[in-house]
Amino acid sequence: MRLRTSQDRLKIEHSIIDGVREILEEVLAQNPEIRSIIPGVIRKVRDARGKVKIRVTVPVQNGWKAIALSAGARQELFISTEWSKEDLEKALGRAGAILG
Repeated sequence: MRLRTSQDRLKIEHSIIDGVREILEEVLAQNPEIRSIIPGVIRKVRDARGKVKIRVTVPVQNGWKAIALSAGARQELFISTEWSKEDLEKALGRAGAILG
């Protein structure tokens, strides 16, 4: 499958759960320090209702892994940045995500 890009920084290999794409595009528009965001696999969960929640979980080689919850599903997000966890969480909050 060909890798499509949005603004050359949001890599889209497969779909993105409802409400998350808008937040990711807003984060990238406001923060040039974030090199890229790569959404991962989507899985169904029962407790993902209401507004989009994003939890930054663990550091990875070039940034952070996060979990987005919305519309009855969870999706991994791989965020490439040199920022600290706290800085990334602040940027996600400014873009409209509920942190949790």
